[in-house]
Amino acid sequence: MDLTLVLSFLGVAIVLTLMPGPDILFVIAQSISQNKKAGIVTGLGLCSGLTVHITAATLGISAIIYQSALAFAVVKYAGAVYLLFLAWQSFRERESEFMVSKNSQKTLKYKSLYKKGIFMNILNPKVSLFFLALLPQFVDKSLGYVHLQMFILGIIAMCQALVIFIGISVFSDKVRDLLLNNLFIAKRMNVIKGLLLAFIGVQIAFSEK
Repeated sequence: MDLTLVLSFLGVAIVLTLMPGPDILFVIAQSISQNKKAGIVTGLGLCSGLTVHITAATLGISAIIYQSALAFAVVKYAGAVYLLFLAWQSFRERESEFMVSKNSQKTLKYKSLYKKGIFMNILNPKVSLFFLALLPQFVDKSLGYVHLQMFILGIIAMCQALVIFIGISVFSDKVRDLLLNNLFIAKRMNVIKGLLLAFIGVQIAFSEK
């Protein structure tokens, strides 16, 4: 593969990953409401979900979803409902599960967070369309093995996304430390997380092709 094409793709992927979309907002929500490890595990789940979209784009499955208004709508609304359900859970928790210090030995369900990351990403059809639209533009057809090139570019995108998610988790954890010093905000952190998750869900629900 041409190094210039790969670096150009990497630059575009980084910029798009840093944009305030559902994935990065989800990582921020988990990092601030729990800790950086929760954000990193969530990021791992999101990136694991990316493998499904990368494979779908490579095999042409994403194109089928894009061409079918019904399939696109089903996946989109399933993702929105899932996020609204997570928001509802956060509203129910309120302050009961957040009022712990950063040094608490509270056991967090990281496995559950990992699964949430996977489901949230798989149920966001915009991610599949992202790969479907972006990957072919950076493929050198003269080299052949088009599908393999697309898959490699997808893996590169996944790796850079994970690095960014880790960085965002560490930064958000610092913000969490500041918020813990404000009792008014700390007691309402789960409500804030719920509002953020609801916002992401609505964002997906009203997304267009």
